[in-house]
Amino acid sequence: MSLIKTRKKIVSSAIASSLSIFATTTFADEVAQLPTIHAQATKDNSYKADQVSNTKFTQPLVNTTQTISVVKKEVLADQNATTLTEALKNIPGVGAFAIGENGAMNTGDAVSIRGLDVQNSIFVDGLRDINTATRDVFNTEQVEVYKGASGTDNGRTAATGSINMVSKKANLNNATSGTLGFGSDSFYRATADVNQKINDTTAIRLNAMGENSDGIGRDVVENKKWGVAGSLGLGLGTDTRAYINYMHVEQNNIPDGGVSTVGLPGFNASNSANYAAAQSAYLNNNKVNPSNFYGSSSDFDDAQSDLATIMIEHDLSDKTTLSSSTRWGRNSHKYLATIPFSIVPNTAMTSDNAQMNRLANSGDSSNTLLSNQTNLQTKFNTGSIEHDLSTGFEVTQEKSNVNGLTAGTIPTVSLYQPNHSDPVSLTRNPDSWSVGQVDTYSAYIFDTVKLLPNLHINGGIRADNYHLKSDGSANIAGRGQPATYQAFHYKDSGTLLNWKAGILFKPTEQGSLYANYSIQQQAPGTLAGGDGLESGNPFAPSTQGNNANNLDLKPQKAKNAEVGVKWEFFDERLLLTGAYFYTELTNQLENIGSTSTPLYVQSGKKTIQGVELGAVGNLTEHWQITTGYTHQDTKLKNVTQATGTASTSADGSDVMPFTPGDAFTFWSTYKTDKWSIGAGTRYTGEMKKATDGNKVGPAVIDDYWVADAMASYQLTKNIGLQFNINNIFDKDYVASMNRGGWRYFPGAERNYRATINFKF
Repeated sequence: MSLIKTRKKIVSSAIASSLSIFATTTFADEVAQLPTIHAQATKDNSYKADQVSNTKFTQPLVNTTQTISVVKKEVLADQNATTLTEALKNIPGVGAFAIGENGAMNTGDAVSIRGLDVQNSIFVDGLRDINTATRDVFNTEQVEVYKGASGTDNGRTAATGSINMVSKKANLNNATSGTLGFGSDSFYRATADVNQKINDTTAIRLNAMGENSDGIGRDVVENKKWGVAGSLGLGLGTDTRAYINYMHVEQNNIPDGGVSTVGLPGFNASNSANYAAAQSAYLNNNKVNPSNFYGSSSDFDDAQSDLATIMIEHDLSDKTTLSSSTRWGRNSHKYLATIPFSIVPNTAMTSDNAQMNRLANSGDSSNTLLSNQTNLQTKFNTGSIEHDLSTGFEVTQEKSNVNGLTAGTIPTVSLYQPNHSDPVSLTRNPDSWSVGQVDTYSAYIFDTVKLLPNLHINGGIRADNYHLKSDGSANIAGRGQPATYQAFHYKDSGTLLNWKAGILFKPTEQGSLYANYSIQQQAPGTLAGGDGLESGNPFAPSTQGNNANNLDLKPQKAKNAEVGVKWEFFDERLLLTGAYFYTELTNQLENIGSTSTPLYVQSGKKTIQGVELGAVGNLTEHWQITTGYTHQDTKLKNVTQATGTASTSADGSDVMPFTPGDAFTFWSTYKTDKWSIGAGTRYTGEMKKATDGNKVGPAVIDDYWVADAMASYQLTKNIGLQFNINNIFDKDYVASMNRGGWRYFPGAERNYRATINFKF
């Protein structure tokens, strides 16, 4: 058993000084008045959001010095989006592009923002979410995507952004709505949303969902899930308001382990010494059917998630609000996915006798969360200077329990006509397990200072004091070697400081020019990799020299800069945005030794820079639009492929893998009192695959366009019909691929969904 104990502290008196200044500031007798908000009547389903829900952001979006995209529930309804991943298709450059390394598999919402994995940077109502399964949006009011370093706002997050899902809450309006949907690939879905006013200050809301569907264009794959969410609102419309929310979701799926990449453009079996020239030629020129299922009859994917949240808000005055949110969360996830691997050599290979080896990917994890965030928002003057201040503290405890599983004999399967009838046994492995915990204590302060009516400066600072510990037993033998298990015991603690600052100039009331800069640090042992969720573990400390989560390493550091413009048009109905961004990650691993005797040091660097453009809102009373474009230029310097990072590209270039150079999204609807028609398109540019020992898989993922459309008709005041077609032109494309290049997820073929919408 090895014991590792490190202490990394970045000592700063900045927060203490800031809090002291705040505590001793005498509020001016005259508190600055908010600027007049000009309301404009628009259609109820306007796509434009004016402000995010995060209490740390006190300004309207047009005055926020950061790129933030909001996908409202109206967009989700028009597109018939049901999952978080589907909702994020409206954000250019954001998506699930990687599916894990050969022996691991990303599960749930394994999405990336600006080239970096953000699966551990997803929040619900501003509090961290530990769910490792696919998130449904049946209880979601809107999805907020924050671009750039979010460490000052949330603590431990990816250096390029975070995602917040805003839940539906009880309100004082009596309303009932629901949907009944069906579609191709045996898609059936029903939802209900009932809000009932109990008295003048109390209301209750219930949301429910059930869905059963097959994988689109995929044999055998099946998705079953149901969920229920309740919200009780107390003291609504008064100075003291409370919400008691609970959500429970279960899924029981037959998972998709992917399709063999044999025959895809760029596949080259000649790069392996295992195949003769004739075999290589056959494989290179005979693509497998993208509907093929290479799993077993034993495959399953079962998950259960519970979130209980209490939110209390109290108005101390008309300018000051104290709020506190407390959450308990639990997620359990167990699965077996039999996935395609290498091709069995055969001197006379044909479609009838070609065989494929398979691997068993499995996980059995249970994660729990207990968190509290207490915040004070206030407006005051110091002399003639106006302040919008947000300050508070957070306490979070995360626990993870991972049990190892061992699969029995995995028979080969036909490459071109796979049969999934063979079972694969799965047993608990008592020698493989881990129990981990991270306790984090945080304090923060943000202030927007209005020096002049058209000149604002803002800044924020956050200190995170963390304590990590993990115990367990792991296999230290290499692949193909007899298992050798060794006990481990890890401890780490420290204090990390994150900060950001921005300046904003308003030439007119409708427009803003801005610049910002931020510094973010993230402790080793808590970094999300590119090869999956470590079988469900949200943190995975290590002692390996080539692992970014080695606790002896310095924290990874990110610098982020952004300059941009935001402008509202058509009486504030339409928001146009444009920004240039630059992100630099340092303390990356570089091997300065040899392949046989590696020596890793933290001299590597990653940079992501580019531009992002956006437009969202109403062009006319009836015409709505949400669109965006991003160009990303990435570069690796002195970065060596390290365990669990998928950090370098397979073609040997210095470009970051799984990062589209260009991406574009567009969706627009035209609505009348009865009819609604909509259409959109998405473009994802060429991406590099990550490097791996396997050289036969494609090194590059081709770019693609996909087009979607919808039409709806309101039959009566209470009943409407809606029809969605996705991938209208039946584009054949690669949606994501694993690092090894043996398997990929084909993009969903043309499919439709028909929905009956009820509203009372």
